[in-house]
Amino acid sequence: MSTPLFLLLILSTVQFSVSYVQIEKPHHRSQPSRSLLRSIDDQDPPDLAVDLNSSDFDRYLADSPASWAIVEFFAHWCPACRNYKPQYEKVARLFNGPDAVHPGLIVMTRVDCALKINTKLCDRFSVRHYPMLLWGPPSKFASGEWQPKTTNSEIQAIDDARTAERLLNWINKKIGRTFSLDDEKFENEAPQNTSDPRQIARAVYDIEEATGHSFDIILEHKMINSDTRAPLIQFLQLLVTCHPSKRCRRGSADILVHFDDLWPLELLSISAKENASPHERDALKSFQICGKDVPRGYWIFCRGSKNDTRGFSCGLWVLFHSISVRVGDGESHSAFTAICDFIHNFFICQECRQHFHKMCSSVPTHFNSTRDFALWLWRTHNQVNERLMKEEADAGTADPNFPKRIWPSKLLCPSCYTSSTHKDSWNEAEVFIFLVNYYGKMLKSSSDSESLSNGRPNEADDLAASTSAVAVPVGAALAIAVASCAFGALACFWRTQQKNRKYLHHHHHSLKNI
Repeated sequence: MSTPLFLLLILSTVQFSVSYVQIEKPHHRSQPSRSLLRSIDDQDPPDLAVDLNSSDFDRYLADSPASWAIVEFFAHWCPACRNYKPQYEKVARLFNGPDAVHPGLIVMTRVDCALKINTKLCDRFSVRHYPMLLWGPPSKFASGEWQPKTTNSEIQAIDDARTAERLLNWINKKIGRTFSLDDEKFENEAPQNTSDPRQIARAVYDIEEATGHSFDIILEHKMINSDTRAPLIQFLQLLVTCHPSKRCRRGSADILVHFDDLWPLELLSISAKENASPHERDALKSFQICGKDVPRGYWIFCRGSKNDTRGFSCGLWVLFHSISVRVGDGESHSAFTAICDFIHNFFICQECRQHFHKMCSSVPTHFNSTRDFALWLWRTHNQVNERLMKEEADAGTADPNFPKRIWPSKLLCPSCYTSSTHKDSWNEAEVFIFLVNYYGKMLKSSSDSESLSNGRPNEADDLAASTSAVAVPVGAALAIAVASCAFGALACFWRTQQKNRKYLHHHHHSLKNI
């Protein structure tokens, strides 16, 4: 047989084999694809209701900072469920996703009871028909259950939700609102009254957004190198122990334990940093420090009356103040160092960075208490406001509804002032009490059950919950230990345990392979 004829025969055989595999491939599926059953074409908009199953249901809802949750129990084979999905999505558009019209109030989820993995989960909530909708606080769904005849349960069935309009009408009656399916972003919502102390409770969403935006900036500008690696590790460890959002604490821990894989110390040269491989870039995209459901570009507590005012910088200040009242006395100076180094290395407004670094460098003594650190940060914030008041007045760039001012106002904290005639006659003992209550007890995720004695959460429960079954890479362990041990013996003990666990795991597999 001639060579050309032989090659032609081979190519024909290969082409036939490939075609055969492509035709036969659908018959080898062990389970129907849910996306295939409910999608008409690739142009369908992405789902906004969050699909959960028994492996992530409790954790997701326990972490949600939303005030309320709706869970739709359905079956993918159910025609009525498929027809109802567009109605449910119309309402989910208002509350879910980065472009939510009214973020932070309600998280809308769904569970496919036709999947065997969810059988016990659906039994927990007495699902007897499809679709079935339940309403309640997210924390009550997590590890909770529901029975139809229970009268004192905080979870209840939604009995009138056949259409999007009827579901939204039910929600409006339940929480006393007037939402409409035609609402657009920012519509019918005036900027929040920051003189109302209750507003700070919703700032957790702004802190999450500011944290996520900071991490995005660090990645976009390739700011991690051999010099900034240790300060970032130190700041991440601070977030793991003191961030007011549980899902940001978990996300920070996730990044920490994968730090060596993402940014090996030996590869953090300028050339390596500039030439990250596509695989590395894809790996970085999978890490979202506060989760994928954090609203973006909305700003609830920190929203200004103009698009270019408040927002990100306000969210960072609220984050720093909330951290300052959550650290222990012995950790206050290390927290101070971590925040100062973070701004110095990763805040890309050069003039702001320089001013903040100058204020950090002027601190004459070591902070020995939470009170000293929290009050220093408060005084520093007011110094920044005083400087910006003058600059914005000269440039005409001040937000008319939120001008810079000395804070807190007498309306927020009358006991913080000792004199009505001098603006800076402060009762600092009362100021510290105010800071702990405002940024500690009032500012926390609605799902958190953490006690804040002196403004500090229960670290043991959070570290155990947020980082189960993960291990710190051995190469990063020393850097993490050096940078982070000041944030408490508990955190360091956990880190050591995780490092040893990973070492023993690898050692065991190595012995098996000998």
